[in-house]
Amino acid sequence: MCNYYFKLSNRGMEMELKTIEVNGGSLFYADYPGEKGTIIAAHGLTGNHKQLHYYAELLKGEYRFISVDLKGRGNSAPAPENTGIEQHTKDIEALIEELNIQNPILMGYSMGAFIMSKVASNHEDVKGLILLDGAATCTEHQGKIVEPSLGRISKQYESAEAYIEEIKAIYHRLGVEWTDHLEHVGRYEIAEHGSYWENKSDEDKLLQDFRSFYDFKPQDVFEKITCPILLIHSQGDIGQMPPLFLAESYSETQQYAADIHKVTSDSNHYTLVFENRSDVNGKIEQFIANL
Repeated sequence: MCNYYFKLSNRGMEMELKTIEVNGGSLFYADYPGEKGTIIAAHGLTGNHKQLHYYAELLKGEYRFISVDLKGRGNSAPAPENTGIEQHTKDIEALIEELNIQNPILMGYSMGAFIMSKVASNHEDVKGLILLDGAATCTEHQGKIVEPSLGRISKQYESAEAYIEEIKAIYHRLGVEWTDHLEHVGRYEIAEHGSYWENKSDEDKLLQDFRSFYDFKPQDVFEKITCPILLIHSQGDIGQMPPLFLAESYSETQQYAADIHKVTSDSNHYTLVFENRSDVNGKIEQFIANL
């Protein structure tokens, strides 16, 4: 069952915000109109549908662009007890079935790339797969960068502005320039609880999602994918930290994918989505045009 929320006028295009019931809980998503087919996009571990804003702006109009709040994020239902890549995969598959989408192009950023790879491995009608710095082999390297960053999720703030000030400082340390768009993202991911404000997500569930990355076996997934794949690897340092995924992280992904093209970007893992990356945009447009 799909319910409509409201429309937002966006440079002449009407983007609709909707919710759909899948696997016992609601998925909230932004639906941008387009004529040439459908792109379905999934965000990263602590993100929401607004994380794919610049790619939606790039591709809407020509393509219908659906950007999802995964469960446990944004305005979707809370994450279930068995949350992880496998459960999110089932939710995206259910959304595709409920909306009767044929030959989708899948786009995933970070955790979303793991999820969309799994979806593509289960569905031969997927037209193309775009991986934005994800779907790699994970080691302790990723854990040392990601797990310490989750503390803000369970922290209580006296006001929305206090939360915004903290994440502004966090993104500065990550090498990301603060923008009005980032402020919109920050305000969307929090909610008021009586006398305090808190992120809408559950830190323990996010950690459970992250640890499911280690169960991802590129050989098992990519040997089953028949569509062309575009892999964007962000090799830039994350502030004072190294890239989240190193070149060797993608060795098995590239080894077992039958039709994959890897592009290396000087973006870092976060500027890849929180900046309008003209270098990456052109590669994505060319990839989709060739499908």
